[in-house]
Amino acid sequence: MTDHTDERSVQTGIRNDLAGTCLAYRANVGTGWTGTGPPLVVDRKMVVSVSPGDVVLRKARRFSTGLPRGFSDLFGGVPIKITQEMVGRTFLQFFAIEVKDDKGRASTEQNAFLKAVKRFGGRSGVARTVEDARRIIAS
Repeated sequence: MTDHTDERSVQTGIRNDLAGTCLAYRANVGTGWTGTGPPLVVDRKMVVSVSPGDVVLRKARRFSTGLPRGFSDLFGGVPIKITQEMVGRTFLQFFAIEVKDDKGRASTEQNAFLKAVKRFGGRSGVARTVEDARRIIAS
């Protein structure tokens, strides 16, 4: 038996823990297929292996959806109070959390994104635990 916690479990734990303290969202990205052209109309006997649930696309092309490379796993905003001239008003400060398991390392693109968030006034960092995430949004 291992004490290794996978990245998805860490991410779920962080999202559950942050609920109600800030706006936190999971960044979803993925790829899919699209196609064009008329449906396949069979007017003669053909051998095609298609199983229930399969979809056949004509002129198929792959596409990517979601956010740019390096965008953090979790993002959102933390409410903050501002200086004297704005006393009492609440603002939302952007944060980005890159979730990694105990062995994972942030990529060059992920590190660049985290640095950019900080450079523009946000909060960011790598979290391996719920406690790490709390420190990031509290800083």
